[in-house]
Amino acid sequence: LESSLLTQPWASVCFGESAFLAKACFRDTGYILLISDLSGVWYESADAKAVGQRSKELNKRLTVHVSSFLHHLRKLMCPLLAGQPDATTSFSCHHTAGGLSLHVKSELSGLPFYWDFHCCPAPVEMVSCHLVRPLIRMSLALQYQVQELTSLLLQKDAEIEDYRESGAALSRDRLRTEPFQEETFQQNFMAEVRSSAS
Repeated sequence: LESSLLTQPWASVCFGESAFLAKACFRDTGYILLISDLSGVWYESADAKAVGQRSKELNKRLTVHVSSFLHHLRKLMCPLLAGQPDATTSFSCHHTAGGLSLHVKSELSGLPFYWDFHCCPAPVEMVSCHLVRPLIRMSLALQYQVQELTSLLLQKDAEIEDYRESGAALSRDRLRTEPFQEETFQQNFMAEVRSSAS
């Protein structure tokens, strides 16, 4: 399940009034859920036996197979993670002693359906694997992309300058651009980053 979770993208979600990043993976054998508010990271991994036990405690009137519970949980969570939450399903969360509890209220077979995800703090290796390493890799990839684009812009400026020195002129003056100033661009970019972070 955790290896399958690696292939799932992070999604921006709201549980009640709180905003989180979340990803999840559901199978007939269980599920794994990972949640972060960028201050902490929590997860829950539950196998079919644990799901069956909890479903009996929370949904005494429902007598369906564990795989049906897991399928229904998947149907509730996947639209939420895709940015299309079901209006008939409500989510709420609250911090517990050393963890995070996510409460789900919906319907199944015409009867009320309740579920609680009991999330505990994610271990360091899990946080590194799902959050830190992908962010660093993406940051490095973006830095490389910026370097390549900067090099391309400088080459284009040199090409345009060569045309000008050869007597070429723009047919439409509105297309004229100023030469790319790498240092000025970097300073303005960092100023915008600091401004958006504060």
